[in-house]
Amino acid sequence: MNDLAHLTYRPCVGVMLVNADGLAFVGKRIDIREGDFWQMPQGGVDEGEDLREAALRELWEETGVERDLVTLLSQTRDELLYDLPEEVIGKLWGGKYRGQRQHWFLGRFQGNDRDIKLDAHKSPEFNEWKWVAPKLLPDLIVPFKKSVYRAVLKEFSDLI
Repeated sequence: MNDLAHLTYRPCVGVMLVNADGLAFVGKRIDIREGDFWQMPQGGVDEGEDLREAALRELWEETGVERDLVTLLSQTRDELLYDLPEEVIGKLWGGKYRGQRQHWFLGRFQGNDRDIKLDAHKSPEFNEWKWVAPKLLPDLIVPFKKSVYRAVLKEFSDLI
């Protein structure tokens, strides 16, 4: 795809969910067959949807974690952008977007591991999950999202 100038960024939210031990939730995507990549819950914002509501909805859809088990502590000050790799542009999201513009939230998980149910939604996104030290997050994500994860980590590190 040569001319990306006409493509916009898909509105998105992400949640850095941390437990009482200060570890962050990551899931392994069902649709990624190559590589050992893990990511935090994230997804699109519906037209007119409140960002906090979108974050809690996406968190539930991807982890099965109910909203009463999460306290949203903070939101990134600015949107964080990433571009898709050129070979993927035009194949995702109907070819309408060059990447995503994301608002990230820090959420404190007040449940137990048994409250995480990857199959709670009709279309699961993750097939595995684990808790990791937050400093490892940029090493676990696909390369084109590393700068976003570094920015999220930097902004939330004092609150974890």
